[in-house]
Amino acid sequence: MALTPPLARVRFLNAPLLAADGLTVERGGRLVLRDLAIALAPGETVLVAGRNGAGKSTLLRTLAGLLHPAAGTIAYGRADEETSGVETIHYLGYEDALKPSLTVRENLAFWAAILGTSGGKRHRAEPIDVAAALEAYGIARLVDLPAGYLSAGQKRRVALARLLLAPRPIWLLDEPLIALDVGAQDLVVAHMAAHAAAGGAILVASHQPLATTRTLDLDAAA
Repeated sequence: MALTPPLARVRFLNAPLLAADGLTVERGGRLVLRDLAIALAPGETVLVAGRNGAGKSTLLRTLAGLLHPAAGTIAYGRADEETSGVETIHYLGYEDALKPSLTVRENLAFWAAILGTSGGKRHRAEPIDVAAALEAYGIARLVDLPAGYLSAGQKRRVALARLLLAPRPIWLLDEPLIALDVGAQDLVVAHMAAHAAAGGAILVASHQPLATTRTLDLDAAA
């Protein structure tokens, strides 16, 4: 299967790509994560496991810079003086983050503009091909439809296509296979494998089986 140009041409070499130590996170006055340590090396795909409410989504959002930890440190291996650590990350949340009134093309063009202009020179992508990202997930035919008209599975494919718009070494994925049929799930797995093979790292929360390097069990870490 032909992958989009960013995955074909980029290799990520720094190790570790991400390291957190003593990570403690509170939400609504409740302690969710306590004194957690994790490191992601190039080529790793790590599954975040745990019961509902264990803090899987909270961990991903914290590492993505969307939540502030109460204590602990987070270091990003490819950050430099021109690039903040979170600009080395692609974060895919449980929600698809699409504007329903915009077409598929307009939604991805919005993200392409953000992803292609953020970060320092070392991380900035070459010209971004929105059409190639859509083709990679089999949704090129939907390019001019408003996102609000799409099925749940189609919306998820568009959200996943965002990962291919610019090369970033760290992927943080929250239930990436949700709402997808078997064929679309196979595409996600293939793109994840290609990213890891290029030296990227993936931290993924999923209730569906995935091939991973190892597991971070938040129940055991509690």
